Amino acid sequence: MPPHAAPEPSREAILDFIESERAAGRETGRREIAKAFGLSAGGKIWLKRLLKELDEEGAISGDGKERPVHPRGALPPVMLCEIKARDRDGDLLAQPLEWDEADQGAAPKILIERPREGRRTFKAAAPAPGVGDQALLKLTRLKGVDGYAYSGRVLKIMGKGKAQVLGIFRALPDGSGRLVPIDKKAQGREALIPKGLTGEAQDGDLVSVSLRRESRFGPPEARVRERLGSLKSERAVSLIAIHAHGIPNEFSPATIAEAEAARPATAAGREDWRELPLITIDPADAKDHDDAVHAAPDDDPGNEGGFVVTVAIADVASYVLPGSALDREALERGNSVYFPDRVVPMLPERISNDLCSLRGGEDRPALAVRLVLKADGSKKSHSFHRILMRSAAKLSYQQAQAAIDGKPDDVTGPIRESILMPLWAAYGIAARARDARQPLDLDLPERKLVLSPEGKVERVITPQRLAAHRLIEEFMILANVAAAETLEKAGSVLIYRCHDEPSLEKMRALGEVLASVGIKLPKEGALRPVLFNRILAMIKGSENELFLNEVILRTQAQAEYVAENYGHFGLNLRRYAHFTSPIRRYADLVVHRGLIAALKLGDGGLPKSTTLAELREVSTRISAAERRAMAAERETTDRLIAHFLADQIGASFDGRIGGVNRAGLFVKLDDTGADGFIPASTLGADYYRFDEAAHALIGERSGESWRLGDRVHVKLVEAAPVAGALRFELLSEGRRVTSSRFGKRAPRAPLSGRARAAAPFGKAKPGKRR
Repeated sequence: MPPHAAPEPSREAILDFIESERAAGRETGRREIAKAFGLSAGGKIWLKRLLKELDEEGAISGDGKERPVHPRGALPPVMLCEIKARDRDGDLLAQPLEWDEADQGAAPKILIERPREGRRTFKAAAPAPGVGDQALLKLTRLKGVDGYAYSGRVLKIMGKGKAQVLGIFRALPDGSGRLVPIDKKAQGREALIPKGLTGEAQDGDLVSVSLRRESRFGPPEARVRERLGSLKSERAVSLIAIHAHGIPNEFSPATIAEAEAARPATAAGREDWRELPLITIDPADAKDHDDAVHAAPDDDPGNEGGFVVTVAIADVASYVLPGSALDREALERGNSVYFPDRVVPMLPERISNDLCSLRGGEDRPALAVRLVLKADGSKKSHSFHRILMRSAAKLSYQQAQAAIDGKPDDVTGPIRESILMPLWAAYGIAARARDARQPLDLDLPERKLVLSPEGKVERVITPQRLAAHRLIEEFMILANVAAAETLEKAGSVLIYRCHDEPSLEKMRALGEVLASVGIKLPKEGALRPVLFNRILAMIKGSENELFLNEVILRTQAQAEYVAENYGHFGLNLRRYAHFTSPIRRYADLVVHRGLIAALKLGDGGLPKSTTLAELREVSTRISAAERRAMAAERETTDRLIAHFLADQIGASFDGRIGGVNRAGLFVKLDDTGADGFIPASTLGADYYRFDEAAHALIGERSGESWRLGDRVHVKLVEAAPVAGALRFELLSEGRRVTSSRFGKRAPRAPLSGRARAAAPFGKAKPGKRR
């Protein structure tokens, strides 16, 4: 070591520095660490090796060169949280909002910091935080402080909590009532509503109640606070999720007034592209159309075999201006929420389904990107334009695919050769570049509920995955990358769509599952999507294909919106931003505004005063809104399927074990994708212990076992449509083992009637879902 070189810092010092930079909201790489500790050239080589070791150990994520380093599994420096309770000292405790324990494990405990003396943490007029509030917190990581993972300083209270319990009101003959809770975990724990405290609730209504008195031996008493709507039919089932998750579903008068006052955009200040035959390709039942596409061979002699692809996106920014009532409400909603029976839109229909919907034959404003692709599919160049367009045709995915497959109809016939064939040719070269990039290539069927006019589930289908779907997806990805690149080059702040690599803990769990089916997970080398693709190729066509696709999906981190880029692991992209759906996602609207301001394309751009800190807050809020929407959509689907199966009690089904814990088995049915639970107490005349490493329940005496991924035959014994909960009885045999490793299949142990008795329904944690 040179005589004046600084000594090598300890591993703990490096980790502390990375954490302090994360808490301050700054990106950290090798250069920043080396500068902070005054490392020499030799010290930088040592640092490179150390960061690699810390990454492999799971202490950090990132290599410090191409991707900033940050503590593995750490929460972001600013996060939207819910204040859950008080501890014995009276301090407030919080946890991340919309935390999914089934996928993410136990929620980290956050200790709310008390205001320091002489420091005004809250404005005088602002209310103090309390239990049930949602608050934006600045987080600081703690080390072993009474079990708290973080402390949190309240930056802003986003909403005052409501001490309410939601459920279905069931009227009793004497004028009183009972509350059937909607939460799976609360099944069997009903509340009594005395006569005179039922409000205006009618039998079957969704109501909000406040608990008046708890009892150690009997059900608690409650008072109806609010009647939220009738649930006489399945069409109203989504109301449960809307109210349970606090999803705004009614626009304010000011927002409606702004939307109704909006007038169609003109060609003033825009390029006139109405002669370019852009077309929309969407689901057959789509009501809004926010993207249109066109492709043609590049006539540049220097780009032989290349194509020019145009992606035009509805110019929502021309109608939704920063700081307006429309803007404020769009930010609060964060995104549109799609239920089987209804849509809760981010923007009023006047904007989303009318002025910004790229209807065929009508003039519409758009923000377009022209992408020049080389013959190998790589991007040669791109440019953004603010235009006035006129869609030449509105097609469904099935319509467009049928035309390409040689079965055109009256709409697609005239445009097949001139518009559709060049689009498919351009997609062909873009797909080659995608395949060379090797993004994560999961193959999981998307089930869709088909409802009757009355809102009842008629059947569950798995729509065919078409090349038309992949074409639109690939062109949208190209447009999103171009948007991120343009804003980075302009030095503009923006909201990225990022996706971290899987954590070390999840990779270890994946390795255990793969080992159980005879596949060894490589431990050397950098973690890349191609590793998962190789595994998926190995299991293609096997009986474990669908199961392992789902396991690999669960291994992945959750994508999020952030103001500081760390890349998109799943797509294998260094920079990525959402640009293509501003009608239904607020993040895309922010990116549109950034492009308008950076490229000087007119009014409606991102204000010059917008700071990185502001976009951090917006990113946190819309990421939480996205998780809220996903949970609400999933729960509604569960409830509708439970309604669908409620009259099939006693029927048997085939499925697969999708989750195992001490309480029992979680089973996913093949036909409907419905999730149900089998309590461990009903498995047989034995005591079943949970083997975490083997992901199995194993009989102490018989050695009979059931593991994650096993195929099973089950009988439906109970359905709770309000909670979306199903309980099954196992009919198939288990495996015989003599240790935690699995052996050959063996006959099941005799079952006693008592062992088959139903356990308390729904007390176990729900299984993991997509």
